Amino acid sequence: MHIDARNLPNHSLIEGDVCIIGAGAAGISMALDWNKTGHKVILLEGGGFEYENQMQDLYQGENTGQPYYPLIGTRLHFFGGTTGHWSGFCAPFEEVDFKQREWVPHSGWPLTKKDLEPFYLRAQEKLKLGPYNYDMAFWQDKFPDLNPFPLDEKVVWNKMWQFNASRFGTLYRDDIIHSKNISLYTYAKVIDIQTNEEGTLTRELLIKNHAGKEHRVRAKHFILAGGAIQNARLLLASNSQAKEGLGNKNDLVGRYFMEHLEIDSAELWLFKDFPTDLYAYKGNPRAELAITEKTQEENKVLNGTLSLTPLSEAKYLISRMELLKKDDYGKGVDQFVKNHQEAAEKAAKETGDKPIRAFEFQIRTEQAPNPDSRVTLLPEKDALGMPKVNLHWKLTELDKHSVRRITTIIGEEMGKAGLGRVQLREFLHDINDNTSWPKETNAGWHHMGTTRMNNDPKKGVVDENCKVHGIENLYVAGSGCFPTSGAPNPTLTLVALSLRLSDFVKGKVGVSC
Repeated sequence: MHIDARNLPNHSLIEGDVCIIGAGAAGISMALDWNKTGHKVILLEGGGFEYENQMQDLYQGENTGQPYYPLIGTRLHFFGGTTGHWSGFCAPFEEVDFKQREWVPHSGWPLTKKDLEPFYLRAQEKLKLGPYNYDMAFWQDKFPDLNPFPLDEKVVWNKMWQFNASRFGTLYRDDIIHSKNISLYTYAKVIDIQTNEEGTLTRELLIKNHAGKEHRVRAKHFILAGGAIQNARLLLASNSQAKEGLGNKNDLVGRYFMEHLEIDSAELWLFKDFPTDLYAYKGNPRAELAITEKTQEENKVLNGTLSLTPLSEAKYLISRMELLKKDDYGKGVDQFVKNHQEAAEKAAKETGDKPIRAFEFQIRTEQAPNPDSRVTLLPEKDALGMPKVNLHWKLTELDKHSVRRITTIIGEEMGKAGLGRVQLREFLHDINDNTSWPKETNAGWHHMGTTRMNNDPKKGVVDENCKVHGIENLYVAGSGCFPTSGAPNPTLTLVALSLRLSDFVKGKVGVSC
């Protein structure tokens, strides 16, 4: 069922069993998981079904620290959320990503990959991907042209990816609207969470829209699924009962913001032709080069992967940070798409059918968890009265050390195998410089952290079940709960974690999983 909250009588009361705040990948996946359960699910979306400047303006904020994209364009404020502009590349985290690593401060999940495996399988289905199998040998049986570089498997391995850019807003709109127990409210922007006097139980939400309507929402359980920045923003702004904000007794809400660093780190020049589709962007599946867990430990580096783009194309590509720095989201995306199309066309004219031997290495690494990389509130408020946010994105020496060492290690292995030579980009030449970054330093639009998971309330905002410490019926879904960010794009893992949360809440209300 769908209700436009602008058309409700002012000060309406909306009631249900479970209330999910945010209709992106996490929120929609959880709502559908409750379909036909007989329990009333309220799904709140601040926007409508299409992009609107008025709604997008609510995401305006400021940036300090490491240069970053304008916040207004990094998330989409309508049904389907940021799946409306995602690239669709998916891969699960590795076992090392969940471990406490002595060389990575603040690392370690209260979960293991094994704990998430059954939920990865369900997330794979929600994302309309292929079989839940990321073993290269499995895919080589289906696609014999997936020929890997003959590198030392003890040092370098091939990280497999699958691809599906299905937009949740299109894919699941009818399923949500026609559900008998899911009530989708659009134009229902949550601006405040209200608890009991002790701050231990969520009582109700206050929602508002540009039509001047205000409504209240009551439920037995509340799940924040608005993304890492917006979830932190709402918790910090809900300070009528707790001056420091909800879940923030230990000053952790908004801290440990993480992104994926995506940087052109080197050029690869092969000695001779190497026919393979394994590393090419030709659809499902493909691979990126990664270093083993043992090699990571020996070199004290973060997890990361290297992808290959033909140098004939890469030389025409403009940094995403440059193209998407404008406040006009639509124009920025149009320029981004146009640049990639033109680069591919120019490369095709130059190379024709000639074999490609020169490539750009682009590295994607996890960001080291850093409490000083954070989201805070600004005095200025948006059109609905919510404080705007400032994102202070801050990197560490471990981040740059990892970019340099991972690229160097894979380059050395290329040489040992007699495949070719790798030339590092100039910003990586000085081994004593682990603080400066080139202006082309990109991020993946992958917001993680800010409500990190840890069973100790002094170290995390939520526990292993994604419940906010100290508040019995308030939960957070999505990549904001990640203690570390891994190397892959976060969507598959965040949906898996959200489905695990969904099962936990089902257990609370007596629904069979």
